[in-house]
Amino acid sequence: MLNDRWRELYGRLLRLHILPTFQAWEPDEITPPWIRTWRAERLEVTGATTVATSYRLVKAILETATEDELIRRNPRRIRGAGKESAQERPIATVDQVDALAEAIGPRWRLMVYLAAYSPLRPEEQAPLRRPDADPETMTLTVKQAAPELTTGRRVLGDTKSDAGRRVVVLPRFLLGDLVRHLEWFAEKGPNGLLFVGEKGKPFRRSSFGRKWRKARTAVGLPDTFRFYDLRHTGHTLLTQSDATLKDTMVRAGQSSERAAMIYQHSDRERRIEVADGIDARVRAKRRAAAADPERPSGTQRARNA
Repeated sequence: MLNDRWRELYGRLLRLHILPTFQAWEPDEITPPWIRTWRAERLEVTGATTVATSYRLVKAILETATEDELIRRNPRRIRGAGKESAQERPIATVDQVDALAEAIGPRWRLMVYLAAYSPLRPEEQAPLRRPDADPETMTLTVKQAAPELTTGRRVLGDTKSDAGRRVVVLPRFLLGDLVRHLEWFAEKGPNGLLFVGEKGKPFRRSSFGRKWRKARTAVGLPDTFRFYDLRHTGHTLLTQSDATLKDTMVRAGQSSERAAMIYQHSDRERRIEVADGIDARVRAKRRAAAADPERPSGTQRARNA
C-alpha cells in the first residue's frame, strides 16, 4: 500500500508527465517507439531523475495491464531508462558544519549537527520527542518518520526502511548541545516534540528553509548544497575512522533486501565505538583549526559574514 508521500508523488507525475501523452491511447496502442519518443521529450523539459521515476511508474502500470491480459506484452523496453545516476554531492567540512550551526541560530543548531553526525534525515528528526533523546547514554531512538507533503502537512508513518528504526549513539561532543536544546527549545511536557518553531509549532520546510538558505549563504556554501547533504560529512568521517560499510549502513538507517541480514548485527558496543570515532575526528579538526592563526574558524567566518 502506498503512503501519502508516494501517492502525492505519483499523482504529480501522472498529471504532469504521463497522462498528457498517454491518456488518449488504449493500452494495446502503446508501442516501444511511443515510449522512446515520450521519454526523449520528457528529458528535454525536466530532470533525469523525474523522467526515470516516471518511466518506472509507466512500467508498473503496463505490467499490471499485461497481468490483467489487456495487452500481450509490456512495450517498455528501454534498457536502463528506470535508473538514475546520482550526481557527486558536495561535502561540508567540520569547520563548515560548525559555521552552519552557528549561523542558523541556537534553536536549530542541533538539527544541523544531527544531520551531519547522526546522520538523521529531516523526516526522521521531525517526529522526535523528548523520550527519544537520552543525554545519559547519548542516544537517539528513531521509531518513525514524518515527511512533509507539498501542502505543508506532515504525515507520520514508518521510516524509509526497516533499518530506519534504530538507536543512534551520538558523539560525545554533542552532549552540551543536546542538554541545552532539551532545556531551552524542545516542546514542554514529558512527551514534547524535540524540534518546534518559535511559536511552539512543529517545524516546517518553508520556514526552516529560509533560515537554512540564509545560513548557507553566510558560510559561503553553494546554492546547490542541500540540508540533506550534511549526511555526507558524517559518512566521510566514518570512513576516515575505519568504520565498515556495515557500520555506515546501520548508523544511517540504510538497508536493502540483500544486506538486511548483514546490517542488523551491529551491536551496541560497536555503535559506541563508531560514535567515538566521529567524536575524535571532529575534536581533532577543531583543534587544528584553532591552532592555525592564519585561518579563521567556521564560527568566526559565520559571524563576520
